Amino acid sequence: MSSYIDVVHPERHAPYLDIPDDVVDYLHYLDFVKLRSPRTVNGYYLDLRGFFRYMIQRWQRVADDTPPEEIDLTGITTADIRTITKHDIFDFLDHARSADNGPKARARKLSALKGFFNYMCTQVNRLPANPTENISLGSPARALPKYLTRDEAVTLLSNIQSDFYERDYCILTLFLNCGMRLAELVTIDMGDFRDDTIRIVGKGSKERLVYLNDACLDALQRYKKVRTSLPNLVDRDALFVSKRTGKRLSARRIEQIVARCLQSAGLSGRGFSPHKLRHTAATLMYQGGVDMLALKEILGHENVSTTQIYTHINREQLKKAVAASPLATQKYVEQKPSAPDAPDPDDGEDSPDGSESR
Repeated sequence: MSSYIDVVHPERHAPYLDIPDDVVDYLHYLDFVKLRSPRTVNGYYLDLRGFFRYMIQRWQRVADDTPPEEIDLTGITTADIRTITKHDIFDFLDHARSADNGPKARARKLSALKGFFNYMCTQVNRLPANPTENISLGSPARALPKYLTRDEAVTLLSNIQSDFYERDYCILTLFLNCGMRLAELVTIDMGDFRDDTIRIVGKGSKERLVYLNDACLDALQRYKKVRTSLPNLVDRDALFVSKRTGKRLSARRIEQIVARCLQSAGLSGRGFSPHKLRHTAATLMYQGGVDMLALKEILGHENVSTTQIYTHINREQLKKAVAASPLATQKYVEQKPSAPDAPDPDDGEDSPDGSESR
């Protein structure tokens, strides 16, 4: 991930020094005109930078073995961009697939390209035609969310090994109970709490209030008490800080904390991550009977269709219900030989009284 986003001040970013001027203009347009969140703009920055690094090599302006970070993009002009064709876009997407980018990643890259070239054509009229027009990858298949079971979540909370136990326990408790994103947890400030609620700033800088249950309130109280005694507290507004430096924890550091806790609980190596803890919170709430619309608000989803991925739990519950039948383990019973004089009711013969068998 680029260092473009300032962890302490996520609304700020460093100047773009390694991309073409046209791309810089587009990112500023997303930032100041479209009011996209810093993380959304950063995602476009990374995808467009990757595309133009590919084009520099395609134009044979650098050696094929040049490391990506050493490729200078600042010399790319509008005239260069005008030469890009639909064939170039297709080849880039194929290159992305060969570089082990999955359907979602390729769809995201295409979305970044579509946004940029549409801006160049319709907003600033720098291009006569849009090379991404009518290109579609289709809708990528939506994978079922991976999550911890209730027992695994309890195991995780019961096996934390840390030199700052109260902080790390609080981090996991908020993930597992509130279903917040990693980027949301990182930016929580001390002033975001009111009574039993927390203000969360989600995607697109949209705010939502989430109620805190007793487990969260207890974990927060214990952590805040220890936090106040830190001798070198630097970022006083930040909720989660480093014990050593007193500064706000980065997203990467929280990922490391979660990974270490998963390892100490014997749950590592199974693909769990902070985002999977968000899935866990949503899944356990849905299993507990939380309404889909309420879950949508808690998770900060734009549309309920995004939340509906958790309805797979219904199918699992139905499967378990059938498996719980006392006859579920009944072994197959072979047919017993019938008595010699007993007629088969399905052999089509008439009954003794002359009527047809029913």
